[in-house]
Amino acid sequence: MRSLILMLTVVGAMLTFTTVKAQTPSSADQVVKEASAQAAKSHKKVFVIFHASWCGWCHKMDTAMNDAACKKAFADNYEIRHITVLENGANKAQENPGGADLLAKYHGDQEGIPFWVILNSDGTLLGDSRMKSATGKLANVGCPAQPEEVDYFVDLLQKTSKMKRGELDAIRTRFGQIAPQSH
Repeated sequence: MRSLILMLTVVGAMLTFTTVKAQTPSSADQVVKEASAQAAKSHKKVFVIFHASWCGWCHKMDTAMNDAACKKAFADNYEIRHITVLENGANKAQENPGGADLLAKYHGDQEGIPFWVILNSDGTLLGDSRMKSATGKLANVGCPAQPEEVDYFVDLLQKTSKMKRGELDAIRTRFGQIAPQSH
């Protein structure tokens, strides 16, 4: 009986460790590394979105990118990955370890979220969500919604992908439908 209890205790502990291990998010560096390897194989770029569960604009960006009019164009040209940052309370455990450091590396730590970067498969930064304002200062467009933000976004997609005019126009139209509010 004693050995049965000991065996059940050990099995229970192993299952608990496995469950906890399975729920731990991958490190931000690992997310980018795996995306880069896949992008190299499939001749794509890497599109990394820094986001959080509470971020309404992050959800709007995901919804627009996954819209039927846009999804295939993004999927055909980018390995898209999300890195969770800036969570609060119980959701803090959802953050990708090293995510805040990676966000800072790309100068997005003072910009708000969503913040996104486009990388070559070798990790070279090709562009990000910081657009020059009229004053020359870089400012995060986050989820593009204002006409000038959408233009910046579509221009960057054109420069970093093989999207055709019709695909870019569909993306411009879809993002143009997002209610342009202050974000």
